[in-house]
Amino acid sequence: MISQHSLRRRTLLGAAAALGASALPGLAQTKTVLRISTPAVPGDWHAKMWTVFKDSLEKSAPGEFDVRINLNASLFKQGTESVAMARGNLELATISAFDIAKLVPEFSVFTAGYVIRDPAQQQKIFNGPIGAELFKTVTEKMDITPLATAYLGTRQLNLREVRKVRTPADLKGIKLRMPGSKEWLFLGEALGATATPLAFGEVYLGLKTGTIDAQDNPLPSVRAAKLYEVTKQIVMTSHLVDGLFIAISNKSFNALNPSQKQKVKAAAQAAAAYNNENRIKEESRLVEFFKKEGLQVTTPDVEAFRKSVQAAYQNSDYAKVWPKGLLDRINATQ
Repeated sequence: MISQHSLRRRTLLGAAAALGASALPGLAQTKTVLRISTPAVPGDWHAKMWTVFKDSLEKSAPGEFDVRINLNASLFKQGTESVAMARGNLELATISAFDIAKLVPEFSVFTAGYVIRDPAQQQKIFNGPIGAELFKTVTEKMDITPLATAYLGTRQLNLREVRKVRTPADLKGIKLRMPGSKEWLFLGEALGATATPLAFGEVYLGLKTGTIDAQDNPLPSVRAAKLYEVTKQIVMTSHLVDGLFIAISNKSFNALNPSQKQKVKAAAQAAAAYNNENRIKEESRLVEFFKKEGLQVTTPDVEAFRKSVQAAYQNSDYAKVWPKGLLDRINATQ
């Protein structure tokens, strides 16, 4: 037999549980929604890093955020994210230096060849006073706040036939495939080659048939597109160390309290660090992979390339929008 006291107690507990359950939807609605848009595919480190971001926030601010990751450009098309964030239609995304340079012209210095030497210097630049100054301008002009810098890759030359390449002069007459924009073609010419615009999807056949003599891409792209099947040499020019910037809408960021802002920034930095570490490891392993595939991997006089390419930019219209002394400050960052 159940006593009257026990029955009453169970009734009260049941009522309390029901009340708690009915309150759960209300609690869920108080979470701050953070939608992420990225063109990255699931296997890419740039996709995986967002899971690190989500996990980091869940650990530092349990129950405070509802992080929603949208891969494959399924939420916003690549290149449209910054506008969406500025309008308050999107919370977080990664944006390129090219995207930023459209509204902050001085940022175009980071689309030029041999401005950043390696991933380590990249982090020092953007985590130091140069980054702070430029990011402040980005925040003011674009209504977004950069939180961390994710390494995208270092572009190398990939040649159809073996050639001794020490300086830019050794690339004279080489038909080097570059993306079709004037900025990319300028870089190709600055490297000493004859820049030839060609869609990425046509590069494999172009190399196979001899329409082009060379192409440039980060090593992971060379493997993914199987370009090592139709080339015989990789020249480690390291002519463009590229990055993506994890950014948040000002509208979203300003709605957070100081503690939440700090936690979101820390989560972004943890995500970038995860990406950077793994992408650098992948690139280093790929050198051995290409050697095993029969390619010669050579290193030219990188300093000779750097001086020649930087001189070409400094004498161009591109450099006219760079703040005086900025390139010198970047070069001095060790």
